[in-house]
Amino acid sequence: MGIHTFPFSFFKDLNMEFNPSDHPRASTIFLSKSQTDVREKRKSLFINHHPPGQTARKCSSCSTIFLDDSTVSRPDLKCTVKCVALAIYYHIKNRDPDGRMLLDIFDENLHPLSKSEVPPDYDKHNPEQKQIYRFVRTLFSAAQLTAECAIVTLVYLERLLTYAEIDICPANWKRIVLGAILLASKVWDDQAVWNVDYCQILKDITVEDMNELERQFLELLQFNINVPSSVYAKYYFDLRSLAEANNLSFPLEPLSRERAHKLEAISRLCEDKYKDLRRPTRKRSASADNLTLPRWSPAIIS
Repeated sequence: MGIHTFPFSFFKDLNMEFNPSDHPRASTIFLSKSQTDVREKRKSLFINHHPPGQTARKCSSCSTIFLDDSTVSRPDLKCTVKCVALAIYYHIKNRDPDGRMLLDIFDENLHPLSKSEVPPDYDKHNPEQKQIYRFVRTLFSAAQLTAECAIVTLVYLERLLTYAEIDICPANWKRIVLGAILLASKVWDDQAVWNVDYCQILKDITVEDMNELERQFLELLQFNINVPSSVYAKYYFDLRSLAEANNLSFPLEPLSRERAHKLEAISRLCEDKYKDLRRPTRKRSASADNLTLPRWSPAIIS
């Protein structure tokens, strides 16, 4: 029996098929890492029946319909940033216990973001979810970034962890998140934020450090900054699932007459836009006297 050998690139491509940041069918890493905590929360709720202070959930009825304004094309900024911060929190909390490689460019002790002295145990204590949210919110607010940029940030973060085979931990989470936001804002937003602008937000960081962070982040991503629409949609809906499981549901508001007219107008616009695509084509019958043959045209691949 012969032994088949495969090049290293074969196994690398095979692993990339299971990378959630590249393929829509692969499960997002943050949602998988959150499952343990979600199960524990549900178990606690089952034992205690109802947690203190839990509010009744809004449900639609015949007289009132509750909707949130967040959609896959226009996500709610505040809720999306909260969900992304929560996803990062689960990444750090449920990281590989054996530890993985820590790259110098992301080490906050080697590249501090402020002039304040880095505590000796900076790499020992996991940040709280609120701390992560404040850090991300500050950058998004100061740079006026969009909710879509937050989703792309999470895609780049998980792609980095997969490609570079590293973990996000207390020692490097700020610089990894900063690098992902820096890259996502340039790729996604029409009005990109320059590296020097981030130096105005983080007063003690230098432009040279930002440039080097961006360069190495890109190299670790193998310059793959493409985010397919199917992958983007998957991350959006998985973030909504994460929010639902952690009681961070998007705010529901009763459907008003004005909003109903607006939704109807949008629906009509989309219907008119794709009406021609749904229109069935007429088939021409062929006869011996007038035989219609198909004409082939060269394909244009963009």
